[in-house]
Order: sequence, then structure tokens, then C-alpha cells
Amino acid sequence: VQLQAFGGGLVQAGGSLRLSCAASARTFSAYDMGWFRQAPGKEREFVAAVNWAGVNTNYTDSVKGRFTISRDNAKNTMFLQMNSLKPEDTAVYYCAADRSFKDILLLSSPRRSWGQGTQVTVSS
Repeated sequence: VQLQAFGGGLVQAGGSLRLSCAASARTFSAYDMGWFRQAPGKEREFVAAVNWAGVNTNYTDSVKGRFTISRDNAKNTMFLQMNSLKPEDTAVYYCAADRSFKDILLLSSPRRSWGQGTQVTVSS
């Protein structure tokens, strides 16, 4: 599956952004989806995941209560609503697709598909 992430930008601390990830696959609903991010000089880290039905979600502790992951299977699109942004949220954000919810929680897996990154910069 081909993925394209967009919606990043520059925002002040406390502001909001909504990232989108558009998928090419007609079988989008067969994939569990996730967001990852990589800040300068740091390793890529897991941010959030949503299962194929949009029912089960998982978040890293640092974004709980601020970020919301969702998906629209009819539009082959996944979203990440980011509120109360902090400078430490600054990173390149990547969307990913995997064949199981267990695997999408991992930093990598054999069947992972990645989208290109979208830059999110939060100024203090």
C-alpha cells in the first residue's frame, strides 16, 4: 500500500494541527495504521495506532489526552488530530500501515509500509 502524509506545518505552542494520511489501497480497511515521529538527532518513536475498524487505539504516554487518531475507511484516510502542541512535539511525522495491530505498535516489522514524512514544528 502506498501512503502519503500531509498536514504538517509551523504552529505556536498550545496550538493544533491535523495530519492526514491517504492510502492508495482499495483494501485500506484491511490494514492497521499508525503514526510515528522522528525528531532531529533522535530515533524514530511510536506515536499512535488505530486498528482496521477504528475501534482500538493506542498512544504513547506523552501524547495521551492531546492527540487523537482516527480513520475513515470510506475515504482511505487516517488522521491525527494534535492539540495542545508542545515544542517537544517537533518532529517529522510518518504514517505507516501494517497487517496486524500487534505489529503496528512496533518500530518496524517485515510487512510495514511507510509514507513520506511531514514536518511538524512547534515554536515556544
